[in-house]
Amino acid sequence: MVRSPLFPVSCSLVPNLAKIGVVRQAQETMPAKHIRFDWAIKKLLRNKANYVVLEGFLSELLHQDITIKTLLESESNQQTQEDKSNRVDILAETANSELILIEVQNNSQLDYFHRMLYGVSQLVTEYLEQGQEYGEIRKIYSVNIVYFNLGKGDDYIYRLKSEFTGMNTGDILEPSPAQTKKFNIEKVADIFPEYYLLKVRNFKGSAETTLQEWIYFLRNSEIKDEFAAKGMVEAKETLRVNNLSDTERAAYNRYMDNKSYEASILSTQEFEAQLQIEQIEEVQVRARASIQ
Repeated sequence: MVRSPLFPVSCSLVPNLAKIGVVRQAQETMPAKHIRFDWAIKKLLRNKANYVVLEGFLSELLHQDITIKTLLESESNQQTQEDKSNRVDILAETANSELILIEVQNNSQLDYFHRMLYGVSQLVTEYLEQGQEYGEIRKIYSVNIVYFNLGKGDDYIYRLKSEFTGMNTGDILEPSPAQTKKFNIEKVADIFPEYYLLKVRNFKGSAETTLQEWIYFLRNSEIKDEFAAKGMVEAKETLRVNNLSDTERAAYNRYMDNKSYEASILSTQEFEAQLQIEQIEEVQVRARASIQ
């Protein structure tokens, strides 16, 4: 007599168990899903425990070790309700009192270059108290991450750094020894703001450098296991969608739904505008043909 097993397994259950195993294996091999950087700035990276993520990104971008002393509130990063869904600002003060303004812009803005200048200009005056000497003006870095086609260019990182170049000799104007000692600078450009523009949609392909690992993440919201850039190990866990609370995940899903809606509206507006231009050009061609 053949005894039944203590816990008999239904034949119909075996295929289901196999399916579960396949699903689990697929989940383990799928890349971890990470949240978008702009939402992370809004909700997670303002926590001092997570400064290391921002420090890693900035260190790779600026090619120097950045330590964030604190995050500041400024008139330049005060947002209206309408503006909050389109852009995100964060202002960091480094250990050596330099200021770094990070802005993420989602929607197209024709005068965005002017906005970059305005934001930095506000910081120059806001952090120089009345009566202070001009030598107390802080070094400012403006880091702009844009998800639209700004200007005309194919690179994914642009840098603007001010230098005085001789119009006749072509030489670069350097600080005097006294200026070098008093202001602790090597170049005159060390005084002036530096602008970084990251057109992340222009980045294609895989990441081959540590800086490209960050650009890859900004574009794809994915951090690969092999990524080893500064701050990436911490970002890999901190920015994982699965680590969000139920409330945070619901808020993030709503945010991403809004991004999809905004992208659809923008795409429709651009298509309709282009269609109108083509129709006007067609009418003009017909008008010229009829005259001839």
